[in-house]
Amino acid sequence: MRTKYAKLPDIMILVIDDDIAVRTSLLLLLGEEGYRVVSAASQEEALGILATGPVSLVLLDLNFSIGTSGEEGMVLLQEIKARYPGLPVIVMTGWATIQLAVRGMRLGASDFINKPWNNEYLLQSVKTLLQLNEQPEGLHTRKQLDSLYRLQQIIGEDARLLELLDTAGRIAATDASVLITGESGTGKELIAEAIHQNSQRHHKPFVKVNLGGISAALFESEMFGHVRGAFTDARTDRAGRFEIANKGTIFLDEISDLDAGSQVKLLRVLQDRTYEILGSSRTKTVDVRVICATNKVLDEMVAKGSFREDLLYRINLITLHLPALRERQKDIPLLVNFFIGNLREIYNRPSLTITGSAMKWLQQLPLPGNIRQLKNLVERAVLVSRKDVLDVEDLRSQLELSPGRKGKIQLPDVGVLTLEETEVLMIRKALLFHHNKVSRAAEALGITRSSLYRRLDKYNIPYDEDTD
Repeated sequence: MRTKYAKLPDIMILVIDDDIAVRTSLLLLLGEEGYRVVSAASQEEALGILATGPVSLVLLDLNFSIGTSGEEGMVLLQEIKARYPGLPVIVMTGWATIQLAVRGMRLGASDFINKPWNNEYLLQSVKTLLQLNEQPEGLHTRKQLDSLYRLQQIIGEDARLLELLDTAGRIAATDASVLITGESGTGKELIAEAIHQNSQRHHKPFVKVNLGGISAALFESEMFGHVRGAFTDARTDRAGRFEIANKGTIFLDEISDLDAGSQVKLLRVLQDRTYEILGSSRTKTVDVRVICATNKVLDEMVAKGSFREDLLYRINLITLHLPALRERQKDIPLLVNFFIGNLREIYNRPSLTITGSAMKWLQQLPLPGNIRQLKNLVERAVLVSRKDVLDVEDLRSQLELSPGRKGKIQLPDVGVLTLEETEVLMIRKALLFHHNKVSRAAEALGITRSSLYRRLDKYNIPYDEDTD
């Protein structure tokens, strides 16, 4: 739906390009969307316009005069960012190279668009950057956040968490790519789902993909789909994850686990919004919001050459970092009470509670597994203990690994079992404990469901398909 001009009186977009045909096309395209647009054919003219009036966004052609190196555009980009550091700039070129894209982003460009451009993608980028550039009204309290956004599944009142939720709620309405970082078990998937649920895409699919569970050989088939006969076992056509997520949101977890070849294939679909189904030459377009997550430091991986810098710039228009649970200890009682409230219903134990001393003991734990570890610890204590009031010892008995003591996990001596045999043993125990529920067993083992499925197939361990 196009925006009415009357709604955008204060938004001015500057188009810088020496080609009158390009300037005219963009003036018409953006003008029809209700934006006020001015254009410049030279560096001097552009800087003059910027000096005389408030500009909200710049579309800059890197080759706005003779040449294809992009150097003139880079110089002007540096000048604009030096004078107006908060002004969003989208760089454009018909001579696109990875090096130009990376250089432009390093110098402060907000997005990079190739000519000829896709009208829908260009307008989406403009709208997103303008929305992101709006000044926030100030941080909200937890009560205010709950009244503004749907955040019921995210528990906590720590100041850093509230700031993150405030940002997540504000950017949810945009189509900005989001990178969520943080240690394993901090709740990155919950944040991704909250962004989707508070977006205009909330009535469309939210597709979760654990990239760590997809081998390089299956990446194209899983992500883009395949046609019958594309490879030996392709007996039927299959839709890929991007097609399933069309018009909605795709959540790419463990983005750091992608191999170099898969990174290139992912970059193409993120940059061009196009892909080809495996076994078919037909190109398909996709409209999807991308949210990624990792527990690794991608900047360090870029420096080592194991992660593409241009891909990093594509996925982290907004970065949200989730603090570790040990950094927000005051939220532990809130989380524990939330877990116990759920367990009362699940196990029909309405009198279930926890002592104050047990709660204080939990707050002193380092909990390297974060919220996931805390949840598993409390649930195991509830299952093992026959008491309705959990105390320190009930929890400690499920945390410590002490051989030979009653109520503790018995570890075999070194040399008794191989690593593979130990893995099989722990998988079987987890499935038995959780009544063959793969999702819960995977969570208890600290791995993803897809990773557990791979191990079940590898070791020929029988299991039930998840229905929960």
